[in-house]
Amino acid sequence: NALLEPFERMLEAACTPAQVRAVEEGASVAPLWDELVQSGFLDALVPEDAGGARLSLGEVEPLLQALGRHAVPVPVAETMVARRLLAAAGQAWPDGPIAFAVARPGQAVVVPFGMVAEYVLIDLGDGLVLARASEGQPEPTGVRGSLDARMRWDGVLAGPKLPAIAGGLRPVAAVLRAAMMAGAAGRLLDMTAAYANERVQFGKPIGRQQALQQNLAMMAEDVVACRLAVQLGCAGDAVPSLAAAATAKSIASAAAGRIAATAHAVHGAIGISEEYDLQLFTRRLYEWRLADGSESYWNRLLGQARLADAVGSVDWVRAQVFA
Repeated sequence: NALLEPFERMLEAACTPAQVRAVEEGASVAPLWDELVQSGFLDALVPEDAGGARLSLGEVEPLLQALGRHAVPVPVAETMVARRLLAAAGQAWPDGPIAFAVARPGQAVVVPFGMVAEYVLIDLGDGLVLARASEGQPEPTGVRGSLDARMRWDGVLAGPKLPAIAGGLRPVAAVLRAAMMAGAAGRLLDMTAAYANERVQFGKPIGRQQALQQNLAMMAEDVVACRLAVQLGCAGDAVPSLAAAATAKSIASAAAGRIAATAHAVHGAIGISEEYDLQLFTRRLYEWRLADGSESYWNRLLGQARLADAVGSVDWVRAQVFA
């Protein structure tokens, strides 16, 4: 992917672990966001006649994983898709970061990246509306270091209106979240394997212990499964099918706990220290596991969709997940 290398270089320079910690402690995201705006990557999905690159979701999927791999503390993926949807509806988009929410007036919901978003694209069921985040009265969730916000919109929402999309906004958000989870999981695997080869105990690296090697092998299997599921979920244009989204998010969410647990088991006490970077990624895996629907939520929808169709399971998977 020709886009991935420059994107990674930009994130390595503009989104270091120290900068991620600073944002979590209340620092402004403006310097990082300005860098992203100037890079042009936010318009990757926007049609060419609107100034974008008109790429598909599958083509930017490696970039979405890179966001998780660097624990990027702003809603980049959501903003990319929101700009695409706004362009398709003939609406102008703001320069600020855009988060996603599925809510009804008067309903309180937890919005990923709600504390750092300037706008929120809200799925109201019968359509989408782009509202200012401040109108949602954002409040911290109380989770240490979390950038999510508990938000609630009352009355009629002002802002650009967009038509409803097939399946709603949640499947799109779930696929984006799964891609970031896959990236964070891959970063954890790299960190854990490196630590196992560096940490010496009783005269040899702990990575030579057979039991630990088995745990790392199982961790690697989970990471690969997440990546494959995300590739399926992102195989379409910009709006994934419900089955593809459910597959991607359910697999990523189910693997998140196992991957994080193995990473901490191998690292031991240093893994839970605030100064060590491991917790930046394990915290996100646990938080993103529940965001946009946990594995039980998506497994239930996937099962209902399968039982509603009379074709055989193999044919159904080929038609709905691999389509």
